[in-house]
Amino acid sequence: DSSYEDRYDGYLTLAEYVQDFLNHLTEQPACFETEIEQFAETLNGWVTADEALQELVELIYQQATSVPNFSYIGARLCNYLSHHLTISPQTGNFRQLLLQRCQTEYENREEATKADETTRKQFHAFVLFLAELYLNLEIKGTKGQVMRADILQEGLRELLNALFSNPVDNNLICAVKLLKLTGSVLEDAWKEKGRNDMQEVIQRIENVVLDANCSRDVKHMLLKLVELRSSNWGRVHGTSPHTEATPENDPNYFMNEPTFYTSDGVPFTAADPDYQEKYQELLEREDLFPDYEENGTDLPGSGEPYFDDIDDEMDPEIEEAYEKFCLESEHKRKQ
Repeated sequence: DSSYEDRYDGYLTLAEYVQDFLNHLTEQPACFETEIEQFAETLNGWVTADEALQELVELIYQQATSVPNFSYIGARLCNYLSHHLTISPQTGNFRQLLLQRCQTEYENREEATKADETTRKQFHAFVLFLAELYLNLEIKGTKGQVMRADILQEGLRELLNALFSNPVDNNLICAVKLLKLTGSVLEDAWKEKGRNDMQEVIQRIENVVLDANCSRDVKHMLLKLVELRSSNWGRVHGTSPHTEATPENDPNYFMNEPTFYTSDGVPFTAADPDYQEKYQELLEREDLFPDYEENGTDLPGSGEPYFDDIDDEMDPEIEEAYEKFCLESEHKRKQ
């Protein structure tokens, strides 16, 4: 069988080739490592004009903000292309055009958080893609050191402000996801600059819990986030840098994974090799998620579950968000 990339010369247009590769990555993210180099080489032969580069950026942006679970692999793809695409026109290189595209969405943040449900959902997808870009986009410093993009750090701060300014449930769920994903990295970066932004964010969350008309379950999520931050984001000493973290070498890898129970009462987490199968069985068995116990200390990678001590049923929206979080965690673990 010829590899996926060997078929590129059968494509009529750049858009067709790129979209097919993005769909392929969505279905088989593990192929990223083996096929990204050939993909970039092919693009270097094809993307030779400003318009083609703009089109490439737009295709990747749309996939990363409209296809569930593509934001992480999309951010990694953007990082790779920003270092390996040779075209660098006066209108801007790949990374500059990508950030300009994000800027367009970013400037509409105040309106987006107050818009209709569909617009808000699209905006939340953009927020989480920007968070993944912040974690994955590597910029070379003047001395050759690898850094994160400061402009994204500032952008995420303002996006949090926008989300908290209209504290309805799905805006707050998005803010929680953003902070669970980037909170520890953002706080470290702010502290290095002598800034106290995270404390201000936490204060904002506490005000929302006291004053906002959001649901009880979302308030519970916010309080659990405050608790997570007070434990230094659940980190322990002696962990690996984020680029090298694996379940084997990083004790924080599964730090926030919930514990589930099979029909026989056997506990399992995302660290379990049969997680997907057992989790599906649990979904089929339960109409809603059961109450969770604190993780046992004898489980690998045990940590505190995302929801615990919930007395009554979750709202369907929270259940959906929670299920998506679990599946995203599993998806990332397999990268």
